[in-house]
Amino acid sequence: MWMNFGVKDLIDVLLVAFFLYQTYKLMKSSGTLAIFSGVVSFIVVWILVSQVLEMRLMGAILDKFISVGFIVLVILFQDEIRRFLMALGSHRGWKFLGKLFSKRNADNDNEGKFIAPVVLACMNMAKKKTGALICIQQDVDLSVYEHTGEMFNADVNARLIENIFFKNSPLHDGAMIIADNRIKAAGCILPVAQNANIPKEMGLRHRSGLGMSLETDALIIIVSEERGKISVAHNGKLAINVTAEELQQILSGEREVLNYC
Repeated sequence: MWMNFGVKDLIDVLLVAFFLYQTYKLMKSSGTLAIFSGVVSFIVVWILVSQVLEMRLMGAILDKFISVGFIVLVILFQDEIRRFLMALGSHRGWKFLGKLFSKRNADNDNEGKFIAPVVLACMNMAKKKTGALICIQQDVDLSVYEHTGEMFNADVNARLIENIFFKNSPLHDGAMIIADNRIKAAGCILPVAQNANIPKEMGLRHRSGLGMSLETDALIIIVSEERGKISVAHNGKLAINVTAEELQQILSGEREVLNYC
């Protein structure tokens, strides 16, 4: 057996290992790891009963469950499957290829000019303990969420951001969406994460930010109204107590959000 083990087999094993590892990370971040473990345990029992022990009656019953197993898995893990396909379709490699044929070369010099005013506004709001929720669009289009709030299409500047999230502002409870160096909308409604691993001290803004990071690839900045701390959510991960320098590095792509909540 090992004599016939070649480079193709090694690549095959590595791909399977990578797939299993990514599946584990996805399930852990979404709080469905226990369900996934249960599915794996059921498959192991089915193999033992049907293939190893050859128990006909029990094997026949389990075979019926396995026959509809694919549909059950799609229902149980529909959110995770959607996230996987979304990540596959919005991979940085595809984005790079798109830029090669893009007509937006003139805008490349302006890419990221929103970072400085966003960082300044977040630091000012943190000092004043003004709550805020800001979504920075990446590859996945956020126009669906924009229409849940008030449309803006305004230049990004610190004073405007602070005014929108001022406690007496009618839009301060919702989320702001920034895309293409423009404030596209404010007062938007985001999906709320149901992850049981979220610390109890995290409020609705943190849950909404984390929920949005599970649904899209956006970078979400959360300013805590109670503690005056800044957090960043991305791909189901939550970095807490982020400094101004760290926030700037995250927004510019020089630093990843690594901390799990």
